[in-house]
Amino acid sequence: MISGRGGAGGRGGRIRPPRRLAMQSGGKNEFENCWEKLHEALRDIHTKNAGNLSFEQLYRYSYKIVLLKSGHLLYDRVKEFEEGWFESMVMPPISALITKNLVSITLDGAAGVSVVERRAIGEKFLKVVRSSWENHNMSMNMIADVLMYLDRGYGQEHNRPSIYTITIGLFRDNILRANLGATGSNYEVFDILNATIVDQINMEREGDVIDKALLRSCMSMLEGLFETDGENEAERLYLTTFEPYFIRTSHEFYRAECERLLREADASAWLRQTQRRLVEETARCQTTISPLSEQKIASVIDDELITKHLEEFLQLEGSGIRAMIDNDRIDDLGILYSLVSRVDEKVPALRNALAIRVMDLGNEIEQNLNNTDFSIAQGAGTEEPTGDGEKPRPKTLNASAQLTAAAVKWVDDVLRLKDKFDQLWVACFDRKPVIETALTRSFSTFINRFDRASEFVSLFIDDNLKRGLKGKTEAEVDVVLDKAITLLKYLNEKDKFEAYYQKHLARRLLHGKSESQDIEQEMISRMKRELGNNFTHKFEGMFRDMNTSRETTEQYRNHVRGLGELDEGRIDLSISVLAGNNWPKEIMGRATGLSAESRLKATYPTEIQRLQNSFFEFYTKNRNGRVLTWVGSAGSADMKCTFPKIPSKTTGPLSRDRRYEINVSTYGMVVLMLFNTTSEDEWLSFEDIQAATNIPQPDLVNTLTSLSVIKQFRILLKQSQTKSAAKPGDRFAFNREFASKTIKIKIPSVNAANRVENDEERKETDEKNLETRKHVADSVIVRIMKQRKELSHTQLVNEVIQVLSGRFKPEMSLIKGQIESLISREYLERDELPDGSPADKYKYVA
Repeated sequence: MISGRGGAGGRGGRIRPPRRLAMQSGGKNEFENCWEKLHEALRDIHTKNAGNLSFEQLYRYSYKIVLLKSGHLLYDRVKEFEEGWFESMVMPPISALITKNLVSITLDGAAGVSVVERRAIGEKFLKVVRSSWENHNMSMNMIADVLMYLDRGYGQEHNRPSIYTITIGLFRDNILRANLGATGSNYEVFDILNATIVDQINMEREGDVIDKALLRSCMSMLEGLFETDGENEAERLYLTTFEPYFIRTSHEFYRAECERLLREADASAWLRQTQRRLVEETARCQTTISPLSEQKIASVIDDELITKHLEEFLQLEGSGIRAMIDNDRIDDLGILYSLVSRVDEKVPALRNALAIRVMDLGNEIEQNLNNTDFSIAQGAGTEEPTGDGEKPRPKTLNASAQLTAAAVKWVDDVLRLKDKFDQLWVACFDRKPVIETALTRSFSTFINRFDRASEFVSLFIDDNLKRGLKGKTEAEVDVVLDKAITLLKYLNEKDKFEAYYQKHLARRLLHGKSESQDIEQEMISRMKRELGNNFTHKFEGMFRDMNTSRETTEQYRNHVRGLGELDEGRIDLSISVLAGNNWPKEIMGRATGLSAESRLKATYPTEIQRLQNSFFEFYTKNRNGRVLTWVGSAGSADMKCTFPKIPSKTTGPLSRDRRYEINVSTYGMVVLMLFNTTSEDEWLSFEDIQAATNIPQPDLVNTLTSLSVIKQFRILLKQSQTKSAAKPGDRFAFNREFASKTIKIKIPSVNAANRVENDEERKETDEKNLETRKHVADSVIVRIMKQRKELSHTQLVNEVIQVLSGRFKPEMSLIKGQIESLISREYLERDELPDGSPADKYKYVA
């Protein structure tokens, strides 16, 4: 009985020739006799009738032939036998199955054929091919064992492939590459085999059940066969014949599928289908086809389902990336990122789509801001009682409050948008740095495109530091401060922010509106860490002034107590001594262009003048050379006012005396004290008040407007009584019928420090800011040139931009203009070429 594995190599055991072998004469006849026995044995092996064959006897026949020097004849006879066997016994049943129906289904893609029929026809053909291959392979194993000495004694000596290799290769040449011309087709069996396998795979792709084991057997056959008998690993039939066809047809399949998905216009379905296809193809390569094709088929999906139509899927209305972002489709965005990053790690298409959406949403924030009415307070607790039993009316906001409300809404919307994209970056985009960079750049672009961004960021911080942080925990405060710093980093025009923040900080410090000094200091510390000492030195100077002022005030009070002047009716004085360079011009009274002399001429009441003189004497006692200028527009006063009862009134608040504590500006206090000496029906004209107080006209207009126009704070009556601002020619009288439900009343200030700028004033502010930038650019250029002595134009411009970019984004025209200005002022000079023409280089003039 014959058993064992064929092939020259891999059959470990040493084969010894028979000890006694009678050599007969007549070599040719002896060969024919041996071949006849072997021929019959080969047939019995192929017909699976080898049970009675003797391995030792058959081995002896092949051994004898080799000793007769007829190994080449045996080698060729075996080949001829196998070729004849293929032609007569193997090929006919295969040819019988290759019908026109099979060809039309697999190669021509005939329509109208049911899946069941396609599967049945294809599987029947594949099973016959598999059976033929397995039978041939098993037979060749047995035959190779019988002819083992032929490989040892002839094949190796003559450098010919083993008998197993050559006979296995005959299956390739005589079966798989057999031309089907006799059946009326110009195809080879290979063509039908490849097409049938791919057709089965496509059926599985479409959701049908196929015989995976059958396909795997066919793949193993192709992996075990080579293009030539040399058996080069790179020339496996799977790689050279099947795989190229499989990849090409997969391109066609997925191209059609992608077009169908585009017609359905559902990006979510596309994402999930693509993801599912990648998983399916990976599993198919591992279990059904071959791991050798895993990367290549994945590339097909990357190319057909992702790369070629990515932009179209991203732009799909209602399901594209816009809908994914707006509707927080976390899963879809996560799948999208995983797919896009497969084809390009830098994800340019996704980056661009995200940046565009950020810009669009940023523009929507600005549009919504322009379409929102901020004249009415929003939210709970913003209604004001009418006092007559009617339903409370919505509280109206003045211009300053409206601006703050708009700023808070804009900043909140921007921060909400940033939080949204930060969450997407973490949850969907794997914290990809290039995506973070794209988002940061797009946020910076739309924020700086909004011309009031610097002012609104400052107003947002101002609102939070005044009242927005009340009741918040330390962690919540840190979050607010972090958000403020985040927005500040986005701003290009940080010098504008500095100007607005300086003004808002001054108002908080001078009017005691800050919620917490510690939080104020922490905010400045964070700015300092982020933007440097130069950015915050004025803010720090303001805090130093306020701390020094508190100490000075306490020292002055102790000084007064030491004098023994205990007057119960005395005025309690709190002084803020401000260094002019640290504080904004609006606060210091310099915005109107008034000189120091004109500011000194304001006439204060006698009681106040006594206090001023007393403090001046105390302050200058140890500070020689110091000049104090009283800034009435920046201070405030608490006054106790008594409104006498109205004789004609017998009921209600007007029927009795009414006492209130009123907080007004310093100039408001000066004006109100004039009416202590007026008769009951006496009116004072605008000109009379100005002459008596010598308050600058702009400040007087603001003061009288705050005291006479707003109904609930109308301490003075104005003729004529309109809502327009006070003006020269108006007349004023003490409002004896004033009444309020609260004892303590704060009169809102109307002044340059908190009034909303109109377009003309904003333009003037921008012009002043431009002049400031020119001075800053001058100082930077001079500082650089003083250090470097000589620089080319390009080097100088680049260094100036690098230094200035921390404060604002300089225009090239500004830098060039200031270089020319410094040359004309002989701070710099142009270098000259040997021919006397100017060179593109500058020198510092010491």
